[in-house]
Amino acid sequence: MNTEVLLGILIPFAGTSLGAAMVFVLKNSISENLQKILTGFAAGVMVAASFWSLLEPALESSEGMGNLSFIPAAVGFLIGVGFLLLLDEITPHMHMDNQVEGPRSGLKRTTKLILAVTLHNIPEGMAVGVVYAGFLSGNTGLSGAGALALALGIAIQNFPEGAIVSMPLRAEGMGKGKTFLFGVLSGIVEPLAAALTIVAAGAVVPVMPYLLAFAAGAMMYVVVEELIPEMSEGKHSNWGTIAFSLGFVLMMILDVALG
Repeated sequence: MNTEVLLGILIPFAGTSLGAAMVFVLKNSISENLQKILTGFAAGVMVAASFWSLLEPALESSEGMGNLSFIPAAVGFLIGVGFLLLLDEITPHMHMDNQVEGPRSGLKRTTKLILAVTLHNIPEGMAVGVVYAGFLSGNTGLSGAGALALALGIAIQNFPEGAIVSMPLRAEGMGKGKTFLFGVLSGIVEPLAAALTIVAAGAVVPVMPYLLAFAAGAMMYVVVEELIPEMSEGKHSNWGTIAFSLGFVLMMILDVALG
């Protein structure tokens, strides 16, 4: 694994860590409007990344199938959605709005919050790994700049996500150092998932369109199930909508400019 790829898979993790570090800067809790802005921005970045960095390359790499080139993207997308739906059903966790779900309600509330974000970081790590695996293979049409754009986009959306994890833990009375550590640990699965995907590149490349779409479906599930409801509920939901638009446009610019 060369230095460029190593740095690329660590960038999203750095975004989560910087977000978690906001516990040392902000007060003990995030205001409702700020949380809507952070959540909406993250959602906008993820939607744009799902299309330009994942679904579009999936469709392009299947062009040889002619009129049926949509099949890998459609199948992979639906499997990605189904995979996250299955995880939501069998794993105890908390949604971003702190509503408890899952079969084993005996877990601590803070544990469920950390687990929720950790689960969401797995498909994001896989997305970065799949794109870098395609770039390293040299025959998928994916570029290093495009992979970097996706890594930067996910890092940008991970920043508010890290803060959204750490600040509620701090509000519950947990120490700043421990809160920061838990926020960082919630993001460690991203580089691990990316690295494992790259290591399995030999098996990944033949099914690259399916895996790109799988990552897109998983990310879109998180947006629809978690982020959009959180940014839209209650008063002043327009803040979340504006932030969503800004996040979407920023990720679009990154992908087009660097890709």
